[in-house]
Amino acid sequence: MPPDGPGDNRDDHGGGGRDAVPPAEPRLRQEYAADRRAAASAEEPAAEEPAAMRQAAAKEQAAAQQWDESSKESRWMWSEYQRKWPPEERPPTAKPDNPAVNGRVKAECDRVAEREQDKISPPLRAIESQDPDRHLIGFEYRLKGQDRITEKIDGMMKESGFTPEQAVSQVPDAIRYTFEYREARYTQAVLADIARLKDHGFTLDKLKNFWSDEQYKGINSQWIEPDSGQRFEVQFHTRISFEAKQLTHGAYERLRSKQADSFEELVLEAFQKKVTAEVPVPLGADSIPHYPERGADAR
Repeated sequence: MPPDGPGDNRDDHGGGGRDAVPPAEPRLRQEYAADRRAAASAEEPAAEEPAAMRQAAAKEQAAAQQWDESSKESRWMWSEYQRKWPPEERPPTAKPDNPAVNGRVKAECDRVAEREQDKISPPLRAIESQDPDRHLIGFEYRLKGQDRITEKIDGMMKESGFTPEQAVSQVPDAIRYTFEYREARYTQAVLADIARLKDHGFTLDKLKNFWSDEQYKGINSQWIEPDSGQRFEVQFHTRISFEAKQLTHGAYERLRSKQADSFEELVLEAFQKKVTAEVPVPLGADSIPHYPERGADAR
């Protein structure tokens, strides 16, 4: 995948290894997902609600039921893929091993964690509280692991001559968040949250809308905290698009490793397309504009 395409912007916000079957959600997220699904199933629009709202709720519930069925098939397909290409038979991805560099990376990662705790997460939590109809999901994974950061910046240092400190500062998702929305309110709620992020003083650096993409659906954005200059990522998903991202993450990681042969790559790409094609697109989601506008900055 191109370095600035959907691949590098869809890193897992929920943990999990490169080749594992998409992992069981942590207990906190399991409870959250169960509550959301129970609420959606039990929800009966009041008689006085407009017809459009009742139709939207019914459509969302039908889409959720259809996704729950189709995702079972997709999980079975992934298990069959792993049966043919067992993870334990693959050579491990080489990891950078430079103690001096790794020490400097660790020190910088510690500073990133301080900025997250002091300057970024509190406003994100405040923004979350402004709309009870959506939530930050996977908040416990908001900090990217040091091993993954070290792997990313190793190539940046070799290609661009960056110092470890400069390279870490260029990693857009060392801190990352995911908002999950009801499908019926997705578009208006995302636009409202973008405005709220700006109201808290954060600077929008990039926004990429992948709702028309064949391999991944959702919106990924990159922001800058002005006092420290710290970059962070915010993804905007529905429940289904987030689960699809989690389900295809193993395929994405395998493709990113460049260790698969051409036939395996075709299988992985077909799997991603199959899962992504089953994600319903919220009304108006694909019209949310990129930033900068397409043509001003290549994807």
